[in-house]
Amino acid sequence: MVVVLLSLGMTKAEIRKQAILQRKGLSDAQVAAYSRALLEHFAALDFSSVRTVHVFLPIAEKKEPDTFLFIDWLASQHPGIRIIVPKADFETALMQHYVYAGREGLLKNAYNILEPAKGELHTGEVDMVLVPMLAFDLQGYRAGYGKGFYDRFLARLGAQRIGLSFFGPVERIDDVNTYDVKLDCCITPERVYYF
Repeated sequence: MVVVLLSLGMTKAEIRKQAILQRKGLSDAQVAAYSRALLEHFAALDFSSVRTVHVFLPIAEKKEPDTFLFIDWLASQHPGIRIIVPKADFETALMQHYVYAGREGLLKNAYNILEPAKGELHTGEVDMVLVPMLAFDLQGYRAGYGKGFYDRFLARLGAQRIGLSFFGPVERIDDVNTYDVKLDCCITPERVYYF
């Protein structure tokens, strides 16, 4: 049973604190089961016009969804789709994007985030982005870790923006600003929310 994170309006800082506590309470078995449930919903999406998917790599210590399941599924079921993964520059708060070349090409950075050590830089179009988050609201806005990496990236794209969350939505994020980019949908273990 998935715990629903539901309340009236809250700020991103309040939501982050609550969501981090909820995540910490998950066992490894729950993270694995919820990740598989997310993948089931993801697999039902329409990939007919998708040529490139941007996939964030999970921070296991933060109990993020296991997106390696999504990468493996895409490679198996849609081998023609190019999978790209991010490499963050914490000085500029921007990301570069690399063609995924397997787990053996990944190293952890200073923040414990897996990134491609080297490889083929992707500078072309992106059709779909799996967006990391701590929580989301019923309007399609999300609370991330607060650095703005994904809002900057998504603002320049016409890609489908798909959130992945282990928990249901909060009713409203009170401090949404003009730089926040809405999701097109958010997948939870129980259902897909469309915005």
